[in-house]
Amino acid sequence: MDVLKAEIARKRKLLEQKQLVDDKKKYFRRGELNAKDTEEVLQKVGYKKQESVEAPRAEGAYSFVADGQNILPRAEVIRRLRERGEPVLLFGETELEAFDRLRICEISQPEANRGFRNDFQEAMEQVDAAYLQEMFANTPTAKEDKKSDFAELDETISWESIQTMAQKMGRNKDYDMDVIITLLTFLLKLWNDQIANYTKHEKMSTKVKMTRVIYTQTKEYVKPLFRKLKHHTLPEDILDSLRDICKHLLNRNYISASDAYLEMAIGNAPWPIGVTMVGIHARTGREKIFSKNVAHVMNDETQRKYIQGLKRLMTKCQEYFPTDPSKCVEYVSKKDRE
Repeated sequence: MDVLKAEIARKRKLLEQKQLVDDKKKYFRRGELNAKDTEEVLQKVGYKKQESVEAPRAEGAYSFVADGQNILPRAEVIRRLRERGEPVLLFGETELEAFDRLRICEISQPEANRGFRNDFQEAMEQVDAAYLQEMFANTPTAKEDKKSDFAELDETISWESIQTMAQKMGRNKDYDMDVIITLLTFLLKLWNDQIANYTKHEKMSTKVKMTRVIYTQTKEYVKPLFRKLKHHTLPEDILDSLRDICKHLLNRNYISASDAYLEMAIGNAPWPIGVTMVGIHARTGREKIFSKNVAHVMNDETQRKYIQGLKRLMTKCQEYFPTDPSKCVEYVSKKDRE
C-alpha cells in the first residue's frame, strides 16, 4: 500500500512541475500532457519555438527552428514534397519530421524532377528565356547579351588573318591550340551574328527557334574543348586530328576535313573501342591500334559532345565559306537553302 501511495505522490508532483494541475485546477486533458512531453523532448534536442510574423498560425500550432536554421512554411514543404512524388505526411510523422524528410530528399536527389530531361530541352529552355527577355524593352537584346561570350576574340581577326596564322602550324603545340581556338571561336561568332541579325518576325518562326536551340546546345558542348585548348591541356592524339581538320577547313577542302573528323571520331582501327595491347608479342597489325586510331567518341560523354559540336561548326564553316561542289560534303546551293 505504501508503494502505491508513493507512486501516486510522484505522479502528482510530476504533474505539478508541468503545471498541469494546481489548487484551482483538479483535472487536465490527455492532449495537454502529450504537448508538454513533446515540448520537453524538442527542448532537449535543441529546438525552440519560432514566432512567425509572416502568416498567422492556428492555436496550438508550433513552428520550430534548429540551431541557426529556419524551417520552411508548411505550405512550401507540402508543395515540394508533392513535386517529388513523396507523401505529404507519413503515419505518425510530425511536421518537423516531414521537413527533415524533405531535406534528405533534396540532398540525396537534387535533380529529381529533371531526370527525364536532356540537354536539348535545357537548350530550348535557355532560348525561351532569352526570347522572353528580348520582349521587354529594359532588357538587353540577344546581340548585346552575347558580346561578352566573344570578348576574348580580337575584332581584327578575320578569315584571312587566321589563314596566315595557320601557315606556322605544326611547329609548336601551344601555338597550334591557340590557332584552333581562334578559328572555332570565329565560327561561333559568325553563327551568333547570323542569329542576332534575324528580324523579330523571323525569330518567332519555328525554324529560327530551332537554329537558336542548336547554337545554344553547341556552345555548351564545345566549352570543355575550349577550356582544354585555352589551358593547353588537350591530348596529343586529338590535337593531331584537330590540326588536320583546321588546315583542311582553312583550305576549304571540306571532304578532307570530314575524313579527318571521322578518323578522330570513330577511328579506323580493327578494335575501335580502345584495345591497344592484344598480347605479349608484337603482331603484324600492332601499329594499327595505337590510341590515335581508336574511336574517341566512345571515351566519355563529354568528349562525345564536343566532337559533335565540332562537326556542327564544320558544317557552318562550309555554309559561310563555300567552295567548289567537288570539295563540299552534301553540297547545297544557296538558292536551295533559301
